[in-house]
This record gives sequence, C-alpha cells and structure tokens, in this order.
Amino acid sequence: MRQIYITVITFFLVLQASAQTNNNPLLTPDVEAQKKWVDSLYTSMTLAQKVGQLYMVQVMSNQDEATKNKVVKTIKDHHIGGIIYSNGGPNRQARLNNELQSFSKIPMLIGMDAEWGLSMRLDSTYAFPWNMTLGAIKDNRLVEQAGRQIGEHCKRLGVHFNFAPVVDINTNPKNPIIGNRSFGEDRDNVTEKASAFMKGMQDAGVLANAKHFPGHGDTDQDSHLTLPTISFNEKRIDSIELYPYKKLITEGLSSVMVAHLNVPSLESREGYPSSLSKHIVTDILKERLGFQGLIFTDALTMKGAADFSETGAIDLAAFKAGNDVMLMSENVGIGVSKIIEAYNNGDISEARLEHSVKKILQAKYKVGLHHYEPVGLYNLSKDLNRLKDDILYEELLENAITVVKNDNDLLPLRRLETKSIAYVKLGDDSGSAFLDELKKFAKVHTVSSDNLYSLMGNLKPYNTVIIGFHRSNDSPWKNFKFTNKDLVWLHEIAQSHTVIIDAFVKPYALSKLKTLENIESIVVSYQNSEIAQRKSAQLIFGAIPSKGNLPVSIGNYFKAGDGIYNNEIKRLGYTIPERVGVNSEKLKKLDSVAQHAVDGKMTPGIQLLVARKGKVIYNKNFGKHTYNGKEKVGFDDIYDVASLTKILATLPLLMELEEQGIVSLNTKLSTILPEYKSSNKANITLKSMLSHYAQLRPWEPFYYHTLDTVTKRPSRKYYRKERSDGFNVEVSKNLFLRTDYQDSLPEIIKNSELLERKRYRYSDFPYYILKKFIEQHYDRTLDELVQSHFYESLGANYTLYNPYYKISSKKIVPTEIDDYYRYGKIHGYVHDMGAAMQNGVGGHAGVFSNANDVAKIMQMYLQRGFYGGKRYLKPETIDKFNTCYYCSENNRRGIGFDKPQLGDVGPTCGCISMTSFGHSGFTGTYAWADPEEEIVYVFLANRTYPHAGKNLLLKENIRTEIQSLIYEAIED
Repeated sequence: MRQIYITVITFFLVLQASAQTNNNPLLTPDVEAQKKWVDSLYTSMTLAQKVGQLYMVQVMSNQDEATKNKVVKTIKDHHIGGIIYSNGGPNRQARLNNELQSFSKIPMLIGMDAEWGLSMRLDSTYAFPWNMTLGAIKDNRLVEQAGRQIGEHCKRLGVHFNFAPVVDINTNPKNPIIGNRSFGEDRDNVTEKASAFMKGMQDAGVLANAKHFPGHGDTDQDSHLTLPTISFNEKRIDSIELYPYKKLITEGLSSVMVAHLNVPSLESREGYPSSLSKHIVTDILKERLGFQGLIFTDALTMKGAADFSETGAIDLAAFKAGNDVMLMSENVGIGVSKIIEAYNNGDISEARLEHSVKKILQAKYKVGLHHYEPVGLYNLSKDLNRLKDDILYEELLENAITVVKNDNDLLPLRRLETKSIAYVKLGDDSGSAFLDELKKFAKVHTVSSDNLYSLMGNLKPYNTVIIGFHRSNDSPWKNFKFTNKDLVWLHEIAQSHTVIIDAFVKPYALSKLKTLENIESIVVSYQNSEIAQRKSAQLIFGAIPSKGNLPVSIGNYFKAGDGIYNNEIKRLGYTIPERVGVNSEKLKKLDSVAQHAVDGKMTPGIQLLVARKGKVIYNKNFGKHTYNGKEKVGFDDIYDVASLTKILATLPLLMELEEQGIVSLNTKLSTILPEYKSSNKANITLKSMLSHYAQLRPWEPFYYHTLDTVTKRPSRKYYRKERSDGFNVEVSKNLFLRTDYQDSLPEIIKNSELLERKRYRYSDFPYYILKKFIEQHYDRTLDELVQSHFYESLGANYTLYNPYYKISSKKIVPTEIDDYYRYGKIHGYVHDMGAAMQNGVGGHAGVFSNANDVAKIMQMYLQRGFYGGKRYLKPETIDKFNTCYYCSENNRRGIGFDKPQLGDVGPTCGCISMTSFGHSGFTGTYAWADPEEEIVYVFLANRTYPHAGKNLLLKENIRTEIQSLIYEAIED
C-alpha cells in the first residue's frame, strides 16, 4: 500500500513538473538542444556576466558618437543582456545594432516599443493604426494580421521583443498616457484583440510583451511623470485588469512588463511601486497566474520608479521583487554592483539568479541568437514599407470606421440630385485628403470663414453639411478635443442644416458635444491619416459598408459596442490593385505607354483610369493641356469626349424610353418622326440604325456649306460676332450662327442619299435623328434631360455640355486650333462642328467630362443599370442593347455600343471578352467595360490639339496596347 502511495505521489509530481515546463513560453520545440546551449553558457559565465544579462539599456540610433561610445563601454564593462532601441531611423539602427552586437560576447536581446509599428520610434517606417482603432474591428483575424506584419517588420530589423500589445483596459477617458494605446474599455474585447495581436506577432518570430501589469487603464496620471494610484479593491482588479493576462498566459505569452503604479489593495506599503512589489510580481504574476515567461520592469528612469530611492537601490529592489530584466536603469554600473553585493551577502541566492538568467538565455535561443546573424541592409527600407502593409491598413480602416448615429438613414448619401453639400473643416490638422475624396462622389464645396456670422451666411445655399474634425495624427498622445469655438460653431450649424460629423480623433472627443439632437449622422474615423480620411469619405457615399463598433463609451451618448452597419450601395470605390486581383507592379507599365504617347506628341495630355470589381485601382494623369503650356493635367480637368457622347448621353435616354414602351428596337423612323414617312429612311429601324447597318452616310460637313465660297471663312450670311435673337447659336467664342440654321441640319440628314448597299458603316446621323426625337418627346433639351435623368444623381458633377459658361477655362482642356471653320482656339466649346452648330448640344458629340465621371457611367452599365443605391435601367435592357444582332453580317456593333472585333483588327486589344462594350471618340477618347472581368477602362486625351492631323494614338495602338497591359496585370 505504501509503495502504491509513493508511486501516485511521484506521478503527480512529475505531471506537475511537466505542466510547468509546458507552460513555459520561452521553450522551443528542440528543448533538449536549447537546454544544452543555455546550461553551457550559464556555467561558463562569471558572476558579473550573469548579472549583466539582467539589464537592457536604452540606445537611440540618432545619438552622437560620444553617447555611442558610452554604450559600447557599458556593453564591454557590464556584459549587458539587451538593448531597447528608441528614436532614430531604420538604416542607422541596423548599422548601429550590427556594430554593438559585435562588442558583446553573448548576442544581445533587442527590444523596441513598436505598439503600432516601428514608426512609434523610428522615422521612415510603417505606422499601422493605433490599438483604439483596432479595438473597433469585429474581425479579430485582421488584428492578428496586424500583429503578424508588425512582427515581420521587427524581425527584419533584428528586433526580438516588441513591447506590445498594451492590454490595459481604458475605463478612464481622462487617462493621459494609455488612451489610444488601449484596445478599449471592454474587458473581453481588449483580451480578444490582445490575444489575436500576440498570436500574429509571435507567429512572425517576435516575442510579445503584455503591459502594463497589473493594469494602467483606469488612472488619470502618467507614470512617466509621477506614481499613479489604482484605488480599486483586489476583487475588481482580479476580474477586470488581470483578466487579459490570465488568458494570454494560457496562450503562450512570452513576457510581461510591470508598471510603476501605487496599488494599495495589492501592496500594503504606502506609495510603493508595483514594479518593486514582491507580492505583485512574484506572488500574483508568477505564482497565482502561473506566468513563466520573462518579466520586464517598465523603464526604471520613469518618475513613477526613479523617485523611489537612491540610484542602484531600485534595481536591486526590482530584482528581488521577481523581475527578470531591469529596463533602462539609471546607472547600470551601480545597479550591477548592488546586485552582486547582495548575492555575495547571501541576500540573493544562486537559484534566484539562475532562474532569471536562464530565462533570458532561453529567450535568446528562441529568437535565434544561438546562430546570430547581423541585420541585412540591402532593401531594408523597402522591406519595412511594403505594399502588403498598405493593403492591410486599408482593410483595418474599412473595418474600424464606425457610424454611431444615422437619423433617417441619411448615410450612405443617396439621391445626390437633391443634395447641395458643403464641407466645413474643424480642428487644427489637414482634411485635404478627405475633401479630395468627397469630391470624387459629388459636388462638394469648402465653406470657411473667420467668424460664425459670415460662415452661416456662406452656408445658406447648402442643405447638407459634412463637418470634418481633424486633429494631428502624429502620435496617440496629441490633443484630440474640440475647442469651445468648435463646439459653438458645430451647434449653430446643426440648428439650420442637415449635418454629418466625421471625427478623425479618438471617440472621447464627442462626449463634449452639448447635444446630439440636431446632428443627423456621426461617424468616428479614429485617426486623421490620409487613408482614414479617404476611406471615411467612401463610407459616407456608400462605396464601402460601415462595419465598426465603438471600443469605448462616449459619455452618456453611446456605449462601447455601439455601431450601425450599413451596406455599400454600389458606388465606385478606390483601392489598391491587389485587393481586386491585379498586380500593381505590372500595372505600372501603363505609365510608360501613356508617357510615350505624350513624349511622342501623339497627344498633349492624358487622363487614364482603370477600375475592377467596382474599385478604381489606377487613376493617373500625364502631360499638360497643351504642348507649350504650363497647365498640367489634373484629376478635375475635363475633356471633350467626342463620340463617347453617344453612349454617355443619348443612349441611356433612349434605353429609358425603350423600357417605358415608347419605342422598341424594331421601331421605325417614320413612327418616331412623322416627317420621315415620305423619306428614303422611313423603314429604318432603331436596331439597324444604332448598329450602323442602315446604309446611312457616315457624316456631313454641315459647316462647310456656311463658309464664304471665296475666303473659306464663316459667311456673314450665317454668322455674327455678337449674339442676337437672329444669331443665337454660339459655335465658338464671339461667333454666333443663325438661329434658324439648326433646323436645316435634320432636313439635310432626312433628305440625304443612302449608301448603295447594306453593310457596316459607322455614322453620326442616327444621333442627330435621336436627339430631335428625344427632345420633342420630353419638350426639353438633351443636355437638360441627361443631367436630370442621370448625371446629377450619379454624382457625375464634372460631366456636362457647354462647360465654357460654367467652369473655369483652366479646368477645361482645349481641343484644337481651328484653321478651317471657326479660326481660333477651341477651348470649352465642342470640337465637333455639327454639334457646335446645335448650340454645343449634339446627340453624337458635345459632352465634356473627366475620367472619374465617365467611369461612373460605365460602371452603372457594368452593374446592369444599378449605381449608388438607384436602379437607372433594367438588367434586361442592358443585355438587349449590349447584343450584336448583325455579327453574321460581319458587323460587330451592339445597339449604340461598340463591341470587340470579329476578326484580327478592331477597337480592342483582341484579348477581351465578347460581352464587353464601349466606344471611342475623335479627340482620342476611349471607354470600355468588360462584364466578365468586371473592368472599366477610360482613356481621355486631346490628340486633336493643336491640329487633328494624323491619329497617331490609333496608328500606334496606344489605347489598345494599354488595354492589353491591363489584362496582363490580372492575377486572380
């Protein structure tokens, strides 16, 4: 019986020892090899070398040579175990680290505070979102990936320990030092986020550190400056503050940092720092929580600890309390001497010293220091600023931005035709990226003033005001509050306008609002980074959904966890190519081809846009308005799109009429225009006409008939230099055509001869005819119709006819120096002569636009008639018009749309699906959409300037070569 008892006891002791070993997060899979390396080193070390391992000193890569020499001396004299790097730059740090490691017999552990990435300490490195922002994300896999990529950056720079994640639960909004560094106020959310972050980082081979034990989240003091007090009882601390540590320890947490806090319920000595408390460090952390990883003090130079006692004594007290690593001692030499003295006096046992030193050596083995290699300098900067980091940052912000109030479902903004939108910037930081992005969706004007009275007057024309509150994104400690002036102005604006507040600061700022009663929508964007601003603008207009939840409460207004989910409403968004399966490096080839076209004088300038899967992934400008001018092409410059007018204006209006049953594809001209009953065109159907298969002549030089037969200049019979009732058609600046001549154009077309045989022959005539029909049907002009039916609600606010009297000439790209008709620079007036003779409003030409707007209309087609939460056309209508009805007759055309070639030569690269469609224009423009690859491609140019001449863009296949490169870049 006694033998059985001994056996059972032995079994449980072995089991316990095994469990303790298994709970040691510093052990590696090759534990026997690790133990051999650790034991061998430890037995060969002197007492001074062992004690030196307990120290991690601060180094800055931007320090001077004298300071560096002091560090070298410390390494040589005191055999320190590690370095914590602070301010500087990555290349400087890598070189310095390699040099300092060469002076140490045992490679040093390298640590950094890189809570949101290396940029917390280093210039020229990547800044990921702060923890508060990550705390708003529901999908913890994204937080894990953030931890992983931060870990990859650390490892690349030779950093073994990242003093992250912060697991403090920020239940005190007045906390001056934690705040944005916390994942929030909810215990479970903080724990889940910290767990995910830790897992990702440690998977990358960098050891994590949970801080600040036992919890720095509920204090209104900064331990860098004083000793903050945590006044809660032990039960509260155990259930809230310690909760994350308990979970992370069971999941393999590598290390813990102990804070300098006064915690009376855990340490009976008055004003005694937690970092020096044996009860807190050993009894609670090591024994009660069972933590076997490394324990770091917080920086011993911080006032919360440094004011405690004489230099060196604090190091000894910290070690005796149970800490393994003394971080940033005020004086390593004195500290080491104090610990050695205590060891020699028997105050510190060999077992106690061995316990900490071997843990440090275990950590060194785990991070690979048993096979130390210097940090490689090649490509370092590129490796620390990767495309994949930008991709993740976008995903993180898209998932974090939170809508907390949305009266009457104002967001996402719909019915843009009813909105007059102003943007008012509050705060002391830039909101330019936010404004630029807003303008991509609708007409948004900046309104500002030095005084409230003037501001309110300037806001009168607007019914919707977007207020962006922008404060510095430089660090999480920057001032985030509204000023009293901001609060008063916001309150007054909300009294008389529909208001959307977008706060690019931590949520606490909103708690100071006097009332939310007159504020319709509130968006919390957390940070004022450029990506946060752009993504928030996209959310407001429904290009992306709103997904975030508040990580903290906002006064009595909102609770942690609040957040309103809104679906996207199918507006074009803007993102990185890789997120939609396109290789951005390959896409850069487009730059070369476009620049070649400009350099080769094929066109003075180009706007080039590519979208895929509803996201614009490439939008660049090349060249200038004119070869000799100074005006570079801008995103909001507009081009004469020439024949793109056919599918951007006339065709969608006709599609509506077809849906309403007013016409069908088989409707004859004699039906829609009775005067055609007696003409040779009476039985031409819309289908054949719009497929360019109706024997219509390609075009007619109408203008030529109005020129003086001798001078070949505009005849006085038809033109005047000043406007009058009789001469009211403005064909160019200071040149007015006879008002009644507009009636002559339809007559000329109606009476024109047909081609001898039926074959595919491109013609402008159908659109002259349809213009007349559509305008007569509605009793409104074509430009008015397309604006009210499509452009205004689409947010195509840069798309219009006759821009010369609405838009600054600096934003309009000229098309030609006309030396055959109007004899002058064609700038803001339509280039096409026939359209000019219709007061600039042609069914075939006359629209001006930019690439972004053209893409919206093409995307509406691609989405089968749906865009921005509104159905414009039925899917079956799109299909009906996007069909080649005469392919068997070697005619590739759809109804209005051009289609890919049937043979080797045609309008596309030949690498595109047969379901694709688009059009091109005489001025060099091109727009194409592919439903199968979900691609929209827009190319705008003014190749006709200064003279139309040879079409070199066509001759050198510039547009189709670019199209081919787009398809080569697809990597699904």
